[in-house]
Amino acid sequence: MNAKNLNILLWVAVTFWLVMMLNSLTAPDQIEPRSLSYSQFLQELSDGAVKEVTIQDETIKGLRTDGSRFETYNPGDPGLVGDLLNNSVTIRAKPPEQPSVFMQVVAAWLPFIVLAGIWIWFMRRNSGGGGAGGIFNFGKSRARQHAEGEVKVTLRDVAGVEEAKEEVAELVDFLRSPQKFSNLGGRIPRGVLMVGPPGTGKTLLARAIAGEAKVPFFSISGSDFVEMFVGVGASRVRDLFEQAKKSAPCIIFIDEIDAVGRKRGAGLGGGHDEREQTLNQLLVEMDGFQGNEGIIVIAATNRADVLDPALLRPGRFDRQVVVGLPDLAGRAAILEVHMRKVPIANDVDARTIARGTPGFSGADLANLVNEAALFAARAGHSDVNMEMFEKAKDKIMMGAERRSIVMSESEKKLTAYHEAGHAIVGRLVPEHDPVHKVSIIPRGRALGVTLFLPERDRYSMSKRQLESQISSLFGGRLAEEMIFGPEQVTTGASNDIERATDIARNMVTRFGLSDGMGPLAYAEDEGEVFLGRSVTQQRQVSPETAQAIDKEVRTIIDRNYQRSKRLLNENMERLHTMAGALLKYETITKEQIDDIMADRRMREPDDHTGGSTPTTGGGTGTAQDGTAPKQPPLPAGGL
Repeated sequence: MNAKNLNILLWVAVTFWLVMMLNSLTAPDQIEPRSLSYSQFLQELSDGAVKEVTIQDETIKGLRTDGSRFETYNPGDPGLVGDLLNNSVTIRAKPPEQPSVFMQVVAAWLPFIVLAGIWIWFMRRNSGGGGAGGIFNFGKSRARQHAEGEVKVTLRDVAGVEEAKEEVAELVDFLRSPQKFSNLGGRIPRGVLMVGPPGTGKTLLARAIAGEAKVPFFSISGSDFVEMFVGVGASRVRDLFEQAKKSAPCIIFIDEIDAVGRKRGAGLGGGHDEREQTLNQLLVEMDGFQGNEGIIVIAATNRADVLDPALLRPGRFDRQVVVGLPDLAGRAAILEVHMRKVPIANDVDARTIARGTPGFSGADLANLVNEAALFAARAGHSDVNMEMFEKAKDKIMMGAERRSIVMSESEKKLTAYHEAGHAIVGRLVPEHDPVHKVSIIPRGRALGVTLFLPERDRYSMSKRQLESQISSLFGGRLAEEMIFGPEQVTTGASNDIERATDIARNMVTRFGLSDGMGPLAYAEDEGEVFLGRSVTQQRQVSPETAQAIDKEVRTIIDRNYQRSKRLLNENMERLHTMAGALLKYETITKEQIDDIMADRRMREPDDHTGGSTPTTGGGTGTAQDGTAPKQPPLPAGGL
């Protein structure tokens, strides 16, 4: 009998005993006479019609002289016995009815039985039914164990990270045939640390290794080790490895290991806290006196810089595998994997979609396919066509359309000139990403959006590219000022100004791209305090240097501000034309922008490029800090 059935049987028995006890112990509030009232009884008594009575508690049962029987209720009349004797009535008295011995035992022991049942239920519930989830099993591991062959994911289900797959492929060979390596004296890495941005497939890759090798797989998060009680985390680490030894060869996967593996002995408080004890136990288990042969620890994090050096040394995490953002071919492969799950129309080309999604991670691409399927379902289509994918890209990169916002004509006109200013300057400055789409349809928090689509994946940016970005960011504000006057400039350019200032300051303080300050790093690492290091270790600059940095930043901003202003003055007619097209169609794409910049008659947008439902492929802005994009970037310009 399992625990669930035992609990049910226990509660049924307790309920049955409780009902029996209540029925036996509870006296009715009032007993109605069955034959006659008490006054009628007294009348018959005085008339000499009563021969004998039997009194038991408040019940009087009697026999008349004619042989009939009756029953009535005794209200406690003190003169009743005298009246009965005066009328020569035979009186019999019986003691009150007593419950049976069984009921007496039940009444005496029922409270203890109920308390015992509640206590047993409470103990079993809080012990997790023999598992690891109760208060009496704090020290037990919370890892979820997948039995051999239970993990169905294989390396064929992982795409876009070919280098990482090659790095971990030998783990599968070792788990399948360890003798092949041990014969040559080789030792498989005890730990593999997967490092990369969120959503790149670190967890999926670990599951694929277990699925390929068909070995038990233990998965746990780093935060599951740490509790407020001292010693609990270390106990859970010990229990996890004890379970893994029984199932070796196996894989232990620790997600977000930075939650428990941060640098020790750091911070203003320092000391031996619970997290440090947990980390110490993890270090011992991975490479201590006791060997853990056949156990491979795979961990994932996107904060490898905060991990303790002792955790990263050979013998613990011998190998670090970088799982980065996919390139063009990788994105196409990832899309093809996710497209297997939805019906795809013949006009869908994964490579074309991948070309328009630089900077997307595997999770972003999965979301893209899902959004396209949702669009197709809402439209009543039987499959997902290219138009649905373009709509999904627009929604992800620009935000959902907010057609509930009712903009006045003056606001729409100002937004149109603002976005046209971004597009024209971005089109004319050197080495800037091509303008892909301009829209004045409110999306997300922006009233309008200008998208720039990189022609290829970019992993670094030059000084010229950064300055071109600054110029294009100021194009919107300058267009407002030149058309409507300085007094009509709005707050819509606040984000543009902030991003332009950040780029210029990074050029001076981090990238060494300033002629005046030279190739030196002046930026303070704001993350050190949060990593637990001393505040005094932060890099400080003198007031004179800070003043020089501000002056150099201002020089870069002014130079690009004036360049943007000059370009708009030279292309004023094109600015008016593009703003008029935006007011008419709300969205224009690369083809229409090419016509405007070439002073040709602008072609009419078709059903998939303009109007109130723009569906042409969305682009993406480049990263604004001079590095490769690390997440789906925001549009390069917006009001």
